[in-house]
Amino acid sequence: MKVVEKINYLIEEKELTKRDFAKKLLELEPVLDSTGKAPHESTIYGYLNGGREIKIELIPYIAEVLGVNEQELFSSELEYSTNHNIKYSKEVRGIISLIPYAPHAMIEHIHDVLKKYKNIYDESTNSIR
Repeated sequence: MKVVEKINYLIEEKELTKRDFAKKLLELEPVLDSTGKAPHESTIYGYLNGGREIKIELIPYIAEVLGVNEQELFSSELEYSTNHNIKYSKEVRGIISLIPYAPHAMIEHIHDVLKKYKNIYDESTNSIR
């Protein structure tokens, strides 16, 4: 998934319109290295529609508007799952972010339950073949 696809996914997830996103981005007064000025709203739409390359200096501002850290725009957590074609939802990312606070026994329990679901899935797909 390209960075622009992840940005658009997050815009949708946050229930923003592209216009709302562009306005919030411009409120942060980002400055392009090439011009020394903020991009025009139409330029931001060009980024979001894939017609223009997103300037790297905008990434911190984009991340701030979307409420994510910059690395999330490049990480695989927002990728489509290749095995099941399921998007990682904000709920799944929320669970992942909370895992460090769970006691070890809870981690083991979650692991066991998910492994049971995986086995059920594997059995059902093998019986279809």
